[in-house]
Amino acid sequence: MKRTLLIARREYVAYAKTVGFWLSLLAFPMFAVLGGGIPLLIRSAEPIKVVTVIEDGPAATGLAAEVRAALQEEKDRLAERVQEAAQKGQAAAGRAAASITGPKMRLIDAPPALTVAAPGAAREAALREVLDKDAPKDRRVDAVVFLSRVDGKPQAQVWTARAMDNDVADFVRNALRTGYRDQALTAAGVAPSLVEQIESFKPEVKAFSPNAASGGEVSMRDRIPAFIGLGAGFLLWSLVITGASILLNSVMEEKSNKILEVLLSSASASEILTGKVLGVAMLTLTVLAVWAGIGTSVLTSASPDTAATIGQVLLDGGLVFYFIAYMVGGYLMYAVLFAAIGAFCETPRDAQTLMGPIMMILVVPILVMQMALTSPDAPVVKVLSWIPFFTPFLMSARAPSDPPLIEIVLTLIGMFATAALMVWIAGRAFRAGALSDVKLSWKTFGRAVTGRG
Repeated sequence: MKRTLLIARREYVAYAKTVGFWLSLLAFPMFAVLGGGIPLLIRSAEPIKVVTVIEDGPAATGLAAEVRAALQEEKDRLAERVQEAAQKGQAAAGRAAASITGPKMRLIDAPPALTVAAPGAAREAALREVLDKDAPKDRRVDAVVFLSRVDGKPQAQVWTARAMDNDVADFVRNALRTGYRDQALTAAGVAPSLVEQIESFKPEVKAFSPNAASGGEVSMRDRIPAFIGLGAGFLLWSLVITGASILLNSVMEEKSNKILEVLLSSASASEILTGKVLGVAMLTLTVLAVWAGIGTSVLTSASPDTAATIGQVLLDGGLVFYFIAYMVGGYLMYAVLFAAIGAFCETPRDAQTLMGPIMMILVVPILVMQMALTSPDAPVVKVLSWIPFFTPFLMSARAPSDPPLIEIVLTLIGMFATAALMVWIAGRAFRAGALSDVKLSWKTFGRAVTGRG
């Protein structure tokens, strides 16, 4: 036991004392914040497009006014949203202002070169000059819109300085569609405001369940467990990928440097395997603890009520212990398998023979876990949750939906039985791979497991 703990300590310290480990540890929450903030920054930093609208012929009279009215209406609506948020507090106003996704456009009068140019080659030459990206900023135009009517229906040609710019075209399309609809409704004797009122009407529908926390209406308290279960499944998946990859690379590196042979002279293969798995498990727990600490502190300061609700959900019915049990079993199964593969390899290329099938297996629960959020008792979810390699992920997602206790007990037994079998198989393969120079293949792996290698 002492040798096992020493190997675990050595494995943990080898990574924990490096600067790269702590940088990668803090990179995840940092990129999570940036992932949510960058889109808002991009939208808020988008430049205002300078657009000119030209009515092409007498039949198009009034279409430019419709586009201007639509743009002003959209700006008024966004300003109203920010004002309503400001009444709730400065922070809410800032979030509302950052989330504005309305059109950033400024309409200007048409340049004289366009208004006098005849349709055809002369107009195209004028358009190239007006839409030149290298033109001075005070004379640059981002888009030119030609409005017309064909058979009484509005149409538009949108010329843009950038070929992939669709913002102006989308806005003009919506503006013309709204204007045409209002005219058709007015001609039919129906007030457009009445249609807008009907379309914007959202009836109040409340969900009730006898299994709700309040005994009646379903609240966010009843939905949080499902999100926690799904998050636990994804967290376990990321820990398996991260920890097992570290273990695989560690074993490969030590085999190529002949360090494994030195360790085998002073400790058994099972002690080395156990120590390495334990050391990397401590490393992943460190990562988990730091992430949990950051997340808890942020959530507690931002929304103390939500943090308290999540704590109650985790402790209610011992849900947190189910998560821990499935996490331990799932991690153990995959960690020892990756360690055994690493014992046969000296380079990452050698490991690709078996890594591909394993990664395909790990993709399955990612796809099914999303179904488990809405349909935890769907037949495909229930059947796959009984397969030990999928059990830790899918049962973590299903646990908050109160599956039958017999399912929880039997899936735990099946998972830990498979984990024990994997430990036995991996132990034999680890010793055979560490003491040989054969390349990894299904044949050599099978011979090592059966004791014939």
